[in-house]
Parts: sequence; C-alpha cells; structure tokens
Amino acid sequence: MTATTLFYIIIGILILNFIIEKILSALNAKHFNDTIPEQLKDVYDEAEYKKSQAYKKTNYRFGIITSSFSLIITLAFFFLDGFELVDNFARSNTENPIWIGLIFFGIIMIGSDIIMTPFSYYGTFVIEEQFGFNKTTKKTFVLDKIKGWLMTAIIGGGILALIIWFYEFAGTAFYLYAWAAITVFTIFMNMFYSRLIVPLFNKQTPLEEGSLRTKISNYAATVGFNLNKIFVIDGSKRSTKANAYFSGFGSEKRVTLYDTLINDLDDDEIVAVLAHEVGHYKKKHIIFNLVASILLTGLTLFILSIFIANPLLSEALGVSQHSFHIGLIAFGILYSPLSQITGLIMNVFSRKFEYQADNYAKTTYAADPLITSLKKLSKNSLSNLTPHPAYVFMHYSHPTLHDRILNLKK
Repeated sequence: MTATTLFYIIIGILILNFIIEKILSALNAKHFNDTIPEQLKDVYDEAEYKKSQAYKKTNYRFGIITSSFSLIITLAFFFLDGFELVDNFARSNTENPIWIGLIFFGIIMIGSDIIMTPFSYYGTFVIEEQFGFNKTTKKTFVLDKIKGWLMTAIIGGGILALIIWFYEFAGTAFYLYAWAAITVFTIFMNMFYSRLIVPLFNKQTPLEEGSLRTKISNYAATVGFNLNKIFVIDGSKRSTKANAYFSGFGSEKRVTLYDTLINDLDDDEIVAVLAHEVGHYKKKHIIFNLVASILLTGLTLFILSIFIANPLLSEALGVSQHSFHIGLIAFGILYSPLSQITGLIMNVFSRKFEYQADNYAKTTYAADPLITSLKKLSKNSLSNLTPHPAYVFMHYSHPTLHDRILNLKK
C-alpha cells in the first residue's frame, strides 16, 4: 500500500463517518412530528410539545452547520499539509521527542477548540438561551474554557508525555507500560474525580439535614447500602437541566444531586432516582464498565503498537519525518470504525443495565415515582419522545423514555 492510498482511505473514513451521521440525524428528524405514544401523552401539553419540536429542529439545523464546518476545516488541514506545518514548527523549537509531541498536540487541540468556540458560544448563549435553559454567564463560559485547556495540558499532556517516553524507552512493547499507567489513572479518577476535578468547575455541598436526607438514609438502610456522602452540586450556574450521578467506590462512593433536580422533583421521586443509581452499584455495572474500559484500552494500545512504527502512517499525512505523535493521529482515524463497533456493543450493555437499575428501583422502592421523575426530567429538558430506532441503536446509552416506562409498568 502506498502513502497516497492510505491518505485517501483516511479521507474516506472521515467523509463516510460524516455521511452516516447526517443520514441518522435526518432519519431522526423525520420523527420529530410523530404522534406521542399513549404512555407519554401527559409529558407535554400542546404548547410545550411545540416548544420541544422547535428545540429539536433548531439543534438539528445547527448540528448540520457545525459538523459541516468542522469537516471542511479538517479536510482543508489534511489537503494543505497542515500536519507537516505544525510538526515543523514543533521541531524548530526543540529536538526532544516528548516536547515535540506535546507542542504538536497542544497546537492542534487548542487551535481546533478556538476555531469551534464561536459555535459553542452560539449554542450556549443563543439556542440554550432562547429555550430557557442557559444560566451560564460569559465569565463562567470563558473560565470553563481556560480551566478546560489547563486540565487538558496537565492531565492529557502528562499522560501523552508518559506514553511517548514509554515508546522511546521500550519500542513497540510500550503498550504494556502505557496500559498499566492508564489503568492506574482510570481507577484513580473513578475513585477521586468528584473530590478532585468537580470542585474546579462546580461547588459541592453536603445535602442538608431534612426530610429528603432522612428518606434517602432510610432507603439506603433498607437495601443495606452504606451511603454517607450525599452532595448537592450547583448545576443551575450553567443550565436549568437536571441530573444525578453515582461516583467512586469503596469508602469514596458518593451520590451527587444537581440542585435543579431537587427543585424539579419531589422527595419520593428523588429517592426513586437514587434507588436507580444504587441499582447500578448493586448490580456491579460500575465495576463492569470500569473493567471493560480497561480491557478496551489494552486492546487499542496493543493494536497501536503493531502499526505505530510504520513510517507509512506519517507519510500518509504528508509528514516526511516519522514520529509517534503523527502516527497516533493517523491510527486514531483508521481505528475509528473498530472503535464505533466497540461503542455500539457498550451501548447495548448500557441500555440493558438501565433496565436492570430501573427494575431494582421498582423492586426495592417503587415504580410510580421513578416514572413521574423520568417524565418530568424529559419534559424539563425538552427531550425527543419519538426518536428513530436506528438513531437510538447508534447513539443512545439509555433506552427511550417510552421503553423504560413500559418496562417499569410490567
């Protein structure tokens, strides 16, 4: 295979991914005006349903513009030898392969983010604002960007530097060292993400004493679940949309409730949502996802180790001097079809786990408050109640609201 052939395979993958996504989005958009299923008739009144349709259509059109612009910029970068230009710049500043890789990826990632920032700004301050979701100030928006860049530089840059060092030290056997390091990092972040990372962006406070905390504690006691760490996060500083999540394990396990969730749901509904989250823990879904992530990372690194030394990867991107960081870019695109397949498999498991967690909540608490909570959360986020099955299969990590309610009413 020649470098030119590989170049056009890479371009073909990029364009094919774009086309598939546009077809799926178009199929999904055709269902925006479908009749709402009988089980969901009470989610929206007529005015709210029209608002949800307008929200979906606006995001659909905006998504086409954003993704098309992104593809055009990406293709231009490929055809105009952008990788060679950035690589030459990095090499003009240092001869150290680690620093060359860090400068290269720093320019690519920050440059890409800056180019797409106007779209992010429009999505937040025009679309989300128009439909009553946005609570983000311009100051918060800018600070989030800066913090995000710093986090990427420190954590992402640190991991990348370590992997390049492993490659320089061990050659193609680097994947074993990289896999071990990423595994330790993954477990560490699963344990301490809420304690170390979340406070950089949001304020977390322990749930105050009262009827809600008492109900949560009473439920946790009935299922033998030690839950002392219940926190409320100020999600309302960015959006009116609500959420709750479970993080950590062992002594670090905690439940985090968005303040918007507490405002939107009554106590029984919140306990039902937490029962669902406890179900994930009891059914060992968190451990499964962690182990699966580690194994998939190992598989990816092993396949990378087979191809990374091949100079054809760099030549395909128009870069004369082969290096780990250039090969990583080419490999990432060539690997994306396999990554899509593993992602689909993980989504299948995820949807199955959601049913299991719902069933756990139904069995150990009650189905009705979970049903009403799901309906309220869907209503308040103007969710699509009639998605196309193909779009669900490709993108949904959760079953549709309709399917979850049918399951809960069995």
